[in-house]
Amino acid sequence: MIKQEITVSNQYGIHARPAALIAKTAGKFVADVWLEKDGVTVNAKSILNVMTLAADHGEKIRIGAQGDGEKQAVDELVLLFDSGFNENSPQKEQK
Repeated sequence: MIKQEITVSNQYGIHARPAALIAKTAGKFVADVWLEKDGVTVNAKSILNVMTLAADHGEKIRIGAQGDGEKQAVDELVLLFDSGFNENSPQKEQK
């Protein structure tokens, strides 16, 4: 079993798009993968479950996995969170 704590870095927290990316990434692995916040643990392979965490910018979440590929699952999710789900880049002005 592997667990790692991370901070939600994207500006809008975990809403539908990041939840879908989390579930898609977690779903690539055989291991059980979960997220935990404030004592609530949810299956990271379910978009709806991930959204129920209502994790806002700056909040701490623990990522966990157990089974085949557990380290890779946690590592990939950490990278995804660290990227801010590609939502932190400034938008270009349209002219």
